[in-house]
Amino acid sequence: MFDKKLFRNFDYPLLIITLLISIIGIVIITSATQVNPTGDPYFYTKRQAMYMGVGLISMLFVLSFDYHNILRLSKPIYIINLLFLGAVFIPFLARSGGGAQRWVSLGIIDLQPAEFAKLFVIITLSKFVIERKDQIHDMYDLIPPIVHAMFPMGLIFLQPDLGTALVFVAILLGVLFFSKVHLRLLGYLVGGGALIGIPSLWFLLKEYQRNRLIVFLNPSDIDPLGDGFHLWQSMIAIGSGGITGKGVFEGTQNKLEFLPEAHTDFVFSVVGEEFGLIGATFVLLLYAALIYRILKIAYLSKDIYGTVICGAVATMFLFQLTVNVGMTVSIMPVTGLPLPFISYGGSSYLMNIIAIGLVLNIGMRRYKILF
Repeated sequence: MFDKKLFRNFDYPLLIITLLISIIGIVIITSATQVNPTGDPYFYTKRQAMYMGVGLISMLFVLSFDYHNILRLSKPIYIINLLFLGAVFIPFLARSGGGAQRWVSLGIIDLQPAEFAKLFVIITLSKFVIERKDQIHDMYDLIPPIVHAMFPMGLIFLQPDLGTALVFVAILLGVLFFSKVHLRLLGYLVGGGALIGIPSLWFLLKEYQRNRLIVFLNPSDIDPLGDGFHLWQSMIAIGSGGITGKGVFEGTQNKLEFLPEAHTDFVFSVVGEEFGLIGATFVLLLYAALIYRILKIAYLSKDIYGTVICGAVATMFLFQLTVNVGMTVSIMPVTGLPLPFISYGGSSYLMNIIAIGLVLNIGMRRYKILF
């Protein structure tokens, strides 16, 4: 299990930052769900606190063994990942919500395979790319890593879940970058993907997804009662918070239920309304500190496997943070990506805290133990 000497290298600041963001999340979720269909104003609070407890236990489990043991299981993990993602299309296992099939029902609990797939792909893709890094010299050599990421990404896109599918693009780029694939190739990949992928993607989108993009591209034509309702209410909430905010549990957009999905997709709007610019900036600084600590562990890792995994985790968090916060202030299209550790959701929280556990695992084992 644990060797006490490993804790000499334990990154306590990263753990403290993670817990602090999680506690802020519970406070915001409590405020955002005082009025809910269950009749219990603390229903979502209690569930999120339970997810936090289970997540911390899961993190301890991840810390208990060397991360290289996980990498040795990368092939079985990849297969399990695809099977788990495919389970959402099996009628007696799948549970639908919001017009999409994203959950697998296991009786007492519903899990969202797409959330866990993010971490699974970080692990499997990191090992896949590192083992072939010396063979990547041109764009043709990038095809295998792209295909590796495309299979789970495609299954998620079919649910449909465009936002989560796009996270895999960020993960792919993060893995390639921290594996030190030539920047020229990454530039070609990003440029080619933008020129070919974006126009092609338009024809694959559902109507509501196209409408979200139209609202984003034409902000001056937002219909506050139509497709632009979510965005309009979000901007009102954040703008009305001013510098210092209205106070915790005092957000009118939130309390009067004008703000849709206030405890999930638009949770940052609640932060802005109730804590104002100062509070929102503080939360963003916490995320900056979180990503910095992860990148520091990546830099200090004893091998490239640790560096790439930590770098990809940091990329994943940064992408989700940018998209979630960006969509609440109309600089990103509405995609439904959760804000890490703050948005309500068991699968999302568990995946995020386990990812932090894996990063801490890498940091703990960055030096040989001296007796």
